[in-house]
Amino acid sequence: MKFTVGHLINKGGTLRWASSLANRARGGFRLHRLIPVPIATTASFLLPHPSATWKRFFFLRLVSWLCLFNFLTEKMAVLGFVHMAFQAAREWHGIQQFPAATQTKLIELLAKLKQENVSTLTILVMGKGGVGKSSTVNSILGERVATVSAFQSEGLRPIICSRARAGFILNIIDTPGIVEGGYVNEQAIGIIKRFLLNKTIDVLLYVDRLDAYRMDTLDKQVLNDITGIFGKRIWNRALVVLTHAQLSPPDGLNYDDFVERRSQALLKYVRLGARITKLEYQKIDIPVVLVENSGRCKTNNNGEKILPNGVAWIPSLVETIINVVISGGESIRVDQKLIDGPNPNNRGKLFIPLILAFQYFFLVKSIQRAIRNDVMNENKPLWERPVERFDDE
Repeated sequence: MKFTVGHLINKGGTLRWASSLANRARGGFRLHRLIPVPIATTASFLLPHPSATWKRFFFLRLVSWLCLFNFLTEKMAVLGFVHMAFQAAREWHGIQQFPAATQTKLIELLAKLKQENVSTLTILVMGKGGVGKSSTVNSILGERVATVSAFQSEGLRPIICSRARAGFILNIIDTPGIVEGGYVNEQAIGIIKRFLLNKTIDVLLYVDRLDAYRMDTLDKQVLNDITGIFGKRIWNRALVVLTHAQLSPPDGLNYDDFVERRSQALLKYVRLGARITKLEYQKIDIPVVLVENSGRCKTNNNGEKILPNGVAWIPSLVETIINVVISGGESIRVDQKLIDGPNPNNRGKLFIPLILAFQYFFLVKSIQRAIRNDVMNENKPLWERPVERFDDE
């Protein structure tokens, strides 16, 4: 008997196969292509079709239950029953790895957030590959939660790290680099979009290197793609993080002067890539924070990691994040509409009546007048002219 898609749809209509049987030839069944529908509690679901074998029957029932579980999981996530992709917040033990001065400062900053009725903070870390995103996540949490290797490429899937401390929950989302081989990786952007669906972003950390002396069109494209996902308002909730800050400026420049030039060059590309007008940019204050994740970072007398200018950078970074949360407007809720962006079919709809009116009065009317004039002025032959009658005298 020929095995067709029709045999995969049982009598009660409990399962639909979204892809063709050609998928079997390309690597077997793909469960994520199954579209489950509400399962009818009928005898047709409990008993196999007379023409179906028992193996096929049990296989289809197993797949249908898997699809139902996937379907219910997505619905629960939309309703908020599934929080942050099933990841429960663990106790933040990594804070104890910081020096006492850093711990005290972090606890004070978290208390400041709780005074603002903020009990959950979600930080999204994005940027190009190899700029120190994962290392920065590990430094903030004080523990190794993201894999970092100088000889291994980044993974394609984002990871979320949730930590709880005194009733406060900190979520940090580490994303893969969105540049590969000198081009923006559209696959990575698509994965990031799907991962962030139905999540709320409180702060965006755009990470780059302080020792990257040049900016090019690729940086502009990366910033443009980030803006395309969240919209311009994400930059009201963003800060720029420059890693590898333990360096000696070139050409004998002062450290602070070099940092200022590098920051202004990057912020200029943020404005261009995000298509922010000068008027809008004056209303947006995007802070720049320096970070040094390596073990060669110097420390002060309290054991805190400091930059060449003497600033303890971990408390400074966390304090800047909290200031952005308090004064940066509303958080960004990532829904399907935000990911899809504006419908291009709706662009310019308001101008359609004006265009039609212009065409009618200035084009159609003029063409009609020209046609009538041509008809009236046309030299017709004698047999087509009207007959002239003369009365007998």
